[in-house]
Amino acid sequence: MNIIVCIKQVPNTNEVKIDPKKGTLIREGVPSIINPEDKHGLEEALRLKEKVGGKVTVLTMGPPQAKVALKEALAMGADEAILVSDRAFAGSDTLATSYVLSKAIEKIGAFDVIFCGRQAIDGDTAQVGPQIAENLGISQVTYATKFQIKDDLIEIQRALEDGYSVLETKLPVLVTVLDKINEPRYPSIKGVVNAFNKMDVITLSAKDLALDESRLGLDGSPTKVKKTFVPTHEKIGEILEGTPEEKVSKLIYILKDVKIV
Repeated sequence: MNIIVCIKQVPNTNEVKIDPKKGTLIREGVPSIINPEDKHGLEEALRLKEKVGGKVTVLTMGPPQAKVALKEALAMGADEAILVSDRAFAGSDTLATSYVLSKAIEKIGAFDVIFCGRQAIDGDTAQVGPQIAENLGISQVTYATKFQIKDDLIEIQRALEDGYSVLETKLPVLVTVLDKINEPRYPSIKGVVNAFNKMDVITLSAKDLALDESRLGLDGSPTKVKKTFVPTHEKIGEILEGTPEEKVSKLIYILKDVKIV
């Protein structure tokens, strides 16, 4: 079985700050990581390979430093890593990004399953995976929390707001996963040594993929960010003191005073 995993190298949002004047992310000095839900997608791909055999190819689009994320994926157990990198991709929104990744997948060749994380923590759009499926003309199932092979079908449990649904589909299929689906493994020492000393990352440029230049970068990105800001909290909370009964009485008085009750 040929399995492709799309990952993204993102800044660790626990350490990201926003420039108050420019309204942009301050990326300098912020460590980069594999997008968390993408790592769950990789783990699911590795588990599928262990069950039925096959090959796991990890794919990302980004600057040259994204090789570090791909090396980590190789250390976890992926068989091949591909970086799609070109200055022409700078400023790409989800539409342009999914177009480039779709063309890279077509170049990879035959595949059975594509795994993606539900969304990236630096964008939270949840659009790239579904757009890739649309570009490739294949089935897609999003928000997966369980995944298993049943004969010639894939059975997927998909999370809903108030429960879940169970869907079956034939291959090929693209699946976006939630972090509930599994617990990603840690790379072994042997895996790290092999990934960084013996395994190469394949790099593809825009020319390698024969892309339509009008669909790349800023020119191919209809999404425009008008403003980025940090939400402010203007209301000040009040901590009530006293016994539980006194606190309840004070709370009722406050709620009546503001005409909530």
